[in-house]
Amino acid sequence: MARDQQHDYDDIPGTFVFDANRSRKGYGINMFCMSLMKEANRQAFKANEAEYLKKFDLTPEQTEAILKRDYNRMLELGGNIYFTAKLGATDGHSFQHLAAVMTGSTQQDYAQMMLEGGRSVEGNRSRSGKNTPSKFLAGAARPGRASGARKAAAGRKAAAAKPRGKAKTKTVARSKSAKSAKRK
Repeated sequence: MARDQQHDYDDIPGTFVFDANRSRKGYGINMFCMSLMKEANRQAFKANEAEYLKKFDLTPEQTEAILKRDYNRMLELGGNIYFTAKLGATDGHSFQHLAAVMTGSTQQDYAQMMLEGGRSVEGNRSRSGKNTPSKFLAGAARPGRASGARKAAAGRKAAAAKPRGKAKTKTVARSKSAKSAKRK
C-alpha cells in the first residue's frame, strides 16, 4: 500500500514511525506476533514456521523478514516493536537482546549506552541535516565537556546516592463506616 503523503519523521535515519499507514501495512505481521501470546500457537509456529505463517496475510517480504528474524526489516514493513518482541520472546530472547541486535551492538554495549543516556543525536536527526550540528546541543560536543545525556545520567546517579530524610507517611482517610462506628 502506497503512503498518502510524506511526513517530517520520514527523514530520520533508521527510524520507522508506527503511524496509521505502517499499521495497515503491517497488520499481518502484528497479528502473527500477537498469536504467539498463546502457548499452543507458539508450539505450532516452532513445529513448522513457514506453514504457520500461511495463516496470516503476509507479503513474501514480511514472511522472509520473520523467518530470518530481521527485526529492523519487520519494523520497516509495518511491524510494531511491542508486537515483534513477542517473536523474540518465543525464541527465548529478552528485549535488551533484540535491541542490541537491531542496533548492531552487544547486549553489554547496548545496556551501557542506555545507562549513559542513549545515542547521541548528532548525525541521527535527519537525512537532510545529518551533518549540521544540533542547535539544542550547542557546545555540548566540545572536547573536555560531557554530553548533555552524560551530565543528566551523572546527575541522576548523584541524586540517587544522596541520603534522604524521613519518609513522609500519607494519612489514609477513614471509610464512612469507620467514622460512623467511632461516633456511636
